[in-house]
This record gives sequence, C-alpha cells and structure tokens, in this order.
Amino acid sequence: MFLFKNKAELGWSLYDWANSAFATTIMAGFFPVFFKEYWSHGEAVTESTYKLGLANSAAGMLVAMMAPLLGAIADYGSHKKKILTFFAYLGALSAMALFLVAKGEWLMAAIVYVAGTVGFSGSLIFYDSLLPTFVAEQRIDFVSAAGYAMGYLGGGLLFLLNVAMTLSPQTFGLADAGQAVRISFVSVGIWWGVFTLPIIWLVPEAKPKQAISVASAVRGGLQQLKRTFQKVRHLRTIFLFLAAYWLYIDGVDTIIRMAVDYGMSIGFKSSDLIVALLITQFVGFPCAIVFGRLGEKIGAKRSIFIGIAVYLLVVLWAVRMQHAWEFYALAVVIGFVQGGIQALSRSLYSRLIPHDQTAEFYGFYNLLGKFAVIFGPILIGLTGLISKSSRVGIASISVLFVLGGILLYFVDEKKGQEEAKYLVRQPVELE
Repeated sequence: MFLFKNKAELGWSLYDWANSAFATTIMAGFFPVFFKEYWSHGEAVTESTYKLGLANSAAGMLVAMMAPLLGAIADYGSHKKKILTFFAYLGALSAMALFLVAKGEWLMAAIVYVAGTVGFSGSLIFYDSLLPTFVAEQRIDFVSAAGYAMGYLGGGLLFLLNVAMTLSPQTFGLADAGQAVRISFVSVGIWWGVFTLPIIWLVPEAKPKQAISVASAVRGGLQQLKRTFQKVRHLRTIFLFLAAYWLYIDGVDTIIRMAVDYGMSIGFKSSDLIVALLITQFVGFPCAIVFGRLGEKIGAKRSIFIGIAVYLLVVLWAVRMQHAWEFYALAVVIGFVQGGIQALSRSLYSRLIPHDQTAEFYGFYNLLGKFAVIFGPILIGLTGLISKSSRVGIASISVLFVLGGILLYFVDEKKGQEEAKYLVRQPVELE
C-alpha cells in the first residue's frame, strides 16, 4: 500500500499482479519450452519456432480485430469492468485447460493458447482505459509504472514457485517435471482468477446517466467506431505516436514471447533460460518503479528513447551470443527497461487522448500493439526458416526499434494535448 494513495490505485495495480502470471509462466516461460519439447516433439527447431510464431500471430489478429469495437462499446455503455472480467476469466480458464492437452497435440495446444492470449490481451484494453479515469494526471506516469512493477513481482513469485516445482517435482509430491509444468498451468488460472477480484471491487467506474442495454451499447459502439477512425486519421500527433509505438513495441513483445524459443534454438538448456526469465522478473520490479520516477523527472518520451536504445543493443548482442552467462546478462539488462518502456508508453498516450473517450482510443492503442504481435513473431519465424538460422531471425527485429525511435522523435506532446482538447470542445463530424 506504501506505493499507492488509495485503494483504487492498489486495486487497479493488482490486476497486473494477476495477469502477469500468464505472461510470465505461460507466454514467456513454460509454453515455448513445452511446445517445442512436448507438443511438437521430434520436429526441427525452425519448424516449431514457425508454428509458435503462427500461434502468437493468430492471437494477435483476433484481438486486433476486436479491440477498437470493444473499446467503443465500453465507452458508450460504461461496461469497462464487465468486459475486462469476461476476458480475464476466459484467459484464466484457458490457462488451466492447457493441463488437458496431450503430448504431440501441438494444434490443440496452439488453439487453447490463442484463447488464453485473447483473454489476456482483451482484458488489457479495459485495464489500460480505466487508468486516466480515476488517477490524477501528475500521478499517471508513476501509477502506470507501479502497475508494471506489481506485475513483475506477482508474476515472478508464482513463476519462482513453478520453477521450483519443475526442478524438484518430488518435493511437491509430483511424478516428474512434465507433470509439474502442467500443474503450473492450473496454478496460473487460479492466481489470475483470484487476483482479478480487487479491480472488480475497488476501482470505481462512472455510471451512464441512463441505463443502456448491451444491444444499444453495440449499436452506439459501432457508430462511435466509425467516428474514431475519422478522428485518429485527423489527429496527427496520436497517429504519429501510434505508428511509432506499433514498431518499437513489436520488437519488445517479440522478445518477450520468443526469447526462450530462440535460446533453445541456438543450443542453450531450457533450465538456464527459465532461470534467466526469473532474473528479468525480479530485476524488473524495482526498475519499473525507477522508470516511473524517471518519467516524472525527464519526461516519458525521453525515457522511452532510453528503453529503445537498450533494446537495440540487446538484439545486436543476442545475434552474437555464444554462452549461457550472456543470456543471464541480457535478462538483467532487459529487466532494467522492459516494464518502463511499456508503462511510459501507456502513460504518454493517456496524455494525448480525450479523457472522456479512453476505452475507444485505448482500443486503437491495443489494436496497434496486437498487430505488432502479428508481424513480429512471423518476421522472426519466417526469416529464420528461410535463412536456416535463428540468429538471422532475431537480427531482423532490430529494424523495428530503429524505425520506431525515428517516428517517436517527431511526436510533440503539447501539440497532441491541444488536439485532444480541441476535439472535446468541438466534437465536429470529421469527413
């Protein structure tokens, strides 16, 4: 509670604690390992990497198609928390369902994983959109970063328990490491479901002036979605930021989801890679908070530039990496900036959008983020498949950080705020 001024800030941040169990234990940790060694047993490493990339891209495509409409519906009918709850429990149940997928059934594993990722990503649209509705502007950078910090700590603690289960399954009364991994999938679903409750109970959401049915919300959302396309096209600063974000967050998310697969492809032990992920989680907890303070001191935009530069260096180092200790070192470096670049991107965007249309505009924010997840894993998978080299595959994402940084340079925060204020004052129909 020492990080937060009230129960609403704490309740909001605990949802990061909840869903990060899926991001850490499943998306970044055990799913890539289990997919390659258990569900795709006997296949070439580049082939299983390609299939994993397809699964991540399919999930991204589904969320990308839904995100703007869901955001518009939520704003029109004030249903943010209801829809967040639906997606959260879809993800939690899907995580537990992975326990049931048998060896060699890579397609079923991919389908269940896609459902879980849709739940994870879909809930974040409404989680993000709640932030500027109850937090003062001067606190947004810090609270946003504190949410990521809570995610690192919560996800890391459960992941630590799950790793211990796989390294010493007999201690926990389990038959082997494979059973421990499958039990870990169940633990993620339970953790996610339980810690979703605080955001439901503690975070306020403005009620509509009059009761609106779901059907009316859908109709209104469709009309609002059309207007939003027109707005975004005319709001130059938001459009420019979203283009920059789409590029650099592509690189960030691809590294999160494909790092373990890459390490295994170049010959590292899965146990070394899992321990490296733990390092990232626990380094990321304090560093996300520090990045939030840094955003308050030098500005969110400058801090994001620091994160982009670090990620570019990480990619260049990873291409030439030869030893397991280097993967540990890269895990520490990524932990310094991963939460910060995500948190400050979210808070910078919150300053550029009209605050009475947050879910609508965060729908587009997440739309771009999920399209990044579509192309990033496919880029690394296809490049590696064609070149027959996982190192060439990982190198291909460096261009995303360079182009994203160039576009971000031209984003003018003050101009963006003026555009948003003008839109609120004069909500004219844009052609």
